[in-house]
Amino acid sequence: MLQGWTPPGLWALLLWLPGLLASGSDFQHHRYEEMVRALFAVQNECPYITRIYSIGQSVEGRHLYVLEFSDNPGIHEALEPEFKYVGNMHGNEVLGRELLIKLAQFLCEEYQARNQRITRLIHDTRIHILPSMNPDGYEVAARQGPEFNGYLVGRGNAREIDLNRNFPDLNALMYYYEKNNGRNHHLPLPDNWEQQVEPETLAVIKWMQSYNFVLSANLHGGAVVANYPFDKSRYPRIRGRTTHADTPDDKLFRKLARTYSYAHSWMHKGWNCGDFFDEGITNGASWYSLSKGMQDFNYLYTNCFEITLELSCNKFPPESTLPGEWMANREALVSYIEQVHHGIKGMVYDENNNPIRKAEISVAGINHDVTSGVDGDYFRLLLPGTYTVTASAPGYLPSTSTVTVGPAEAIQVRLQWNFKENGVKRKPQNKTCKLV
Repeated sequence: MLQGWTPPGLWALLLWLPGLLASGSDFQHHRYEEMVRALFAVQNECPYITRIYSIGQSVEGRHLYVLEFSDNPGIHEALEPEFKYVGNMHGNEVLGRELLIKLAQFLCEEYQARNQRITRLIHDTRIHILPSMNPDGYEVAARQGPEFNGYLVGRGNAREIDLNRNFPDLNALMYYYEKNNGRNHHLPLPDNWEQQVEPETLAVIKWMQSYNFVLSANLHGGAVVANYPFDKSRYPRIRGRTTHADTPDDKLFRKLARTYSYAHSWMHKGWNCGDFFDEGITNGASWYSLSKGMQDFNYLYTNCFEITLELSCNKFPPESTLPGEWMANREALVSYIEQVHHGIKGMVYDENNNPIRKAEISVAGINHDVTSGVDGDYFRLLLPGTYTVTASAPGYLPSTSTVTVGPAEAIQVRLQWNFKENGVKRKPQNKTCKLV
């Protein structure tokens, strides 16, 4: 399911492609077939930097299509980070879906126009765009339309399940581990978890397992604020109020949320939809606590840092407002992708220069580790500062380096080990870690 392919029924849709990108640039709400045509139009217009693939199907059999942008589509290049946007998780929250379709058209058009910023972004990043995680719910909401859409109509999938309350609950396990010095990353999934989630959720989790995503955002509606983990509170409500549930990367998450908020035309002003959020950001649990959410799952199960973007007061805004919403969000959508290039990245090798996968990369003072990917490359988002970084794996001596991260692009740190032979640790040979 995760490989690029085109179902037979869609070949007929491809006949509509000539000229569709230009017409697709007009602002409109896209029903499922229209969305698919719009995505394939982009792929047809920019075939050398795009790929379309399906990660699975909804309850009613609609494909969950992803449009990928890369200078080598379909290939993970070592040291090139993987980024994803997910829209329309709640079927009746539709602005994110339309913004991601427009973003895809924009990236293609600007690349063709040789926009240096966009060209560099596509050459240096593998960008995955899933405009609709819940196409079934969208169709329910769209049948009512913007004027008559209810607050909950179409929110869930075809079984009326809220997909943002459907991921395995790893927060409770994490909070237990915090008290017992347990594992702080890549927490285990419960038994029979695949039978406990909806098809759309299953497809997204399998997607996460197939790509070493570094940074992500999921797009919602009903408020205007950038929401960061944790979504689930550590403690019960106190006098009707929930409390801030910070991750070990709380300062970094605040910075990521502010990046979007301040690049947005009005999110950062705070007063929106009758609510006030200082700087246009909020910790999820301090707003309201929810269990089994997707952004917490990303952080606790994968290497990916995800925030939730609430982008409109009106969940199903009229088409006339879409141009203004696009202009309000365009810079923020691009700026947020660029954040994937901050911190440190590098390769993990043994002494024979063989890459090592699933090595744990820890940063002193931040109790949350990431792991290297199948090619031995790792990515660790960090704020500017000086850090002590250690890589470890079974059978190897730890490799440690001190590195200073600046405000610009990620610093590359090569971690090379001396390994145990016949159970005996070798003496380290000079420095085992160096900048490259």
